[in-house]
Amino acid sequence: MTGPRGPVDSSRIPRFAGPATFARLPRLDEVDRCDVAVLGVPFDGGVSYRPGARFGPAAVREASRLLRPYHPGLDVSPFAALQVADAGDIACNPFDIREAIETIEHSAGELVSGGARPVTIGGDHTIALPLLRALSKRHGPLAVLHFDAHLDTWDTYFGAEYTHGTPFRRAVEEGILDTEALSHVGTRGPLYGKKDLQEDRRLGFGIVTSGDVLRRGVTEVTDALRQRIGDRPLYVSVDIDVLDPAHAPGTGTPEAGGLTSRELLEILRGLAGANLVGADVVEVAPAYDHAEITSVAASHVAYDLVSLLALGHGAHAPES
Repeated sequence: MTGPRGPVDSSRIPRFAGPATFARLPRLDEVDRCDVAVLGVPFDGGVSYRPGARFGPAAVREASRLLRPYHPGLDVSPFAALQVADAGDIACNPFDIREAIETIEHSAGELVSGGARPVTIGGDHTIALPLLRALSKRHGPLAVLHFDAHLDTWDTYFGAEYTHGTPFRRAVEEGILDTEALSHVGTRGPLYGKKDLQEDRRLGFGIVTSGDVLRRGVTEVTDALRQRIGDRPLYVSVDIDVLDPAHAPGTGTPEAGGLTSRELLEILRGLAGANLVGADVVEVAPAYDHAEITSVAASHVAYDLVSLLALGHGAHAPES
């Protein structure tokens, strides 16, 4: 079997040309196997405020043109270590949330059953639930590391059970999460009441606020998260609004006082060696972005997640 097919060589084809896939990687139908599938889910039917995340996958792919094949922070060349491919977008019903969730679960399940680990670009946070369902069928109950300004463990919005503010409550109720290893990181801002925190704690989540990251520092926070996760199969879900609006203005429900992109990336890099089985980056809404600030940040988050998956295979970059 030949080695993995990597991105288009930017020394031969300029970055602003060539395929419009993530990092200009090959499409899924162009490779004979796939270890990591970058999957788009352009669905935003579950948002409660500003819509537009359905255009997130295209914006993140466009911003990813500048990514390079070697990650010096993790000392890995992820596209050489693994066959990474762009699996395109899931075409789900924009008018029926339940049907969309079923479609996402089925499509992601096909990738997972074929041996690929998904790094999914959303779309709103509703899509995390069907992705967790698909992965739990293969790996059992999952540890979750959830980066977000918000808890996303509310019961309903306007009587609706499936929205971008409810996926993790539904996942706990369905028994697909390991309630000994659930953490929010970067939460902040006003809540409906103190009961929101009490309910979240009852579901099993620990909370590291954006203020905690500032006061305790990235290293201490990451060490605590690693202890909570252990060697369990881990799913990382990144709502881009975990970043301060200065670093990610292009999102549907921005909150002041968030993480910097540097803090987020450094926490992710501290997960090197964890048993990562899948991840998502959601809530990029390019209509509210400026100069691709948000989509550039999201593309780097996705790249770091792919790199972590490569390290999970024991890969390191060869000496040149």
